[in-house]
Amino acid sequence: MAGNERAAGAGQGAGRRVSDDEKARAATIFDVARLAGVSHQTVSRVLNDLPNVRPATRARVEQAIKQLRYVPSQAARALVTRRTRTLGLIVSGAPDYGPSSTALHFNEAARDARYSVITASMLEADAASMRSTAELLVRQNVEAIVLIAAQRGGLDTIERLDLGVPVVAVASEDRGALHRVWLDQYAGARLAVEHLIGLGHREIRHVSGPTSATDTAERLRAWSSTLGEHGLPAREPLVGNWSPGSGYVHGRSLAEDREMTAVFVANDQMALGVIHALAEAGRSVPGDVSVVGFDDIPEAEFFAPPLTTVRQDFVELGRDAMAGVLAVLGDDDRMPTPRVPDLVVRASTAAPGAASTPPA
Repeated sequence: MAGNERAAGAGQGAGRRVSDDEKARAATIFDVARLAGVSHQTVSRVLNDLPNVRPATRARVEQAIKQLRYVPSQAARALVTRRTRTLGLIVSGAPDYGPSSTALHFNEAARDARYSVITASMLEADAASMRSTAELLVRQNVEAIVLIAAQRGGLDTIERLDLGVPVVAVASEDRGALHRVWLDQYAGARLAVEHLIGLGHREIRHVSGPTSATDTAERLRAWSSTLGEHGLPAREPLVGNWSPGSGYVHGRSLAEDREMTAVFVANDQMALGVIHALAEAGRSVPGDVSVVGFDDIPEAEFFAPPLTTVRQDFVELGRDAMAGVLAVLGDDDRMPTPRVPDLVVRASTAAPGAASTPPA
């Protein structure tokens, strides 16, 4: 090829005058190749800084790029590398803090790695919507798909599809057919329940997330098993939908339970509703009832009282999702180690019957 490039360069080189038509429209990789007297594959090699390009040829291509003011597209780069440096992101469920924050930091990590992201969001992860969305992303030549799976149905559908590209799921539920990154929901929930038991609580209720959510089962399992290990009863959980409204509804019924002294709530938004309902019923937090949430949303420290909760590191989870993508694209099946959330103790928990005072 080098001989052909020299011959072409002698006749056409970068000294060829640029036509008016070329000046009037955005230059393409083929315009650069024609002006430099090389193939478009050689231009792509220069753009991607690949070896096996003679210095003189590289200089001629760079001069043509400058002369034409050429801005390479992703499609042009993909001509040689077969890499589009584009990823698909599917986010299912309501725009809650956790999934939204994870998606934000995944996008930031992707940009840092010089990837662009095509994002698709859906409230309900029904099979038809999930299939059509995933297939649309594949038709846009994404190299991999990341699924932030708030709902179990999305995992079910993706697991059955043969998409021809790697899929990395951000999900607490293990699926053998999918690569997965996650925060350890079970360990985080144990921290919450152990904290309440350590304060002396023996009647600890639970307001769970919806049964369709992937995080619900692990948090509920941790609550139940931790109580069992301490010989404490695990009474029927109250099923919410992640919203403050559902927490408020369950908080009203909990306010009537005079034996209950603590509540582990599966997210902070529902905990807000629970606290509001308890206050309306004249039950003080934490004097009468201690409340622990989950997530540590930015508003949690400004609740009345400030909320004791389990902090999830969504910044690192988003970065872990990108690290997982880079691993599978590099033929490495090892995913990042799951992260364990932290307990953040604030003023919404105390020993049973204690005065409502902030923690030391």
